[in-house]
Amino acid sequence: MNLHYTKEFCLDLLREKGETLRTQGRYPKRSDFTEEEVAYIKSFLGPWPRALEAAGLKPKREDDLLEKNREKRIRAKRKKNQNR
Repeated sequence: MNLHYTKEFCLDLLREKGETLRTQGRYPKRSDFTEEEVAYIKSFLGPWPRALEAAGLKPKREDDLLEKNREKRIRAKRKKNQNR
């Protein structure tokens, strides 16, 4: 299949598949697409969860990455100190 992929085309692919899967109550998976489609979607839109967010299928994550990393370091230090 020799299609001309663009960012908009990839977003449309995700949205169309999302509409058909809405009745099943799930988001599109990589396995719902061909390897070629997945490669183009990820190249234009990034990792799969971010691609679903860009297509408006999944709510954007609101976590603060710095805060998340800080909490992770604290948990790791506490676990390390408990094992001493």
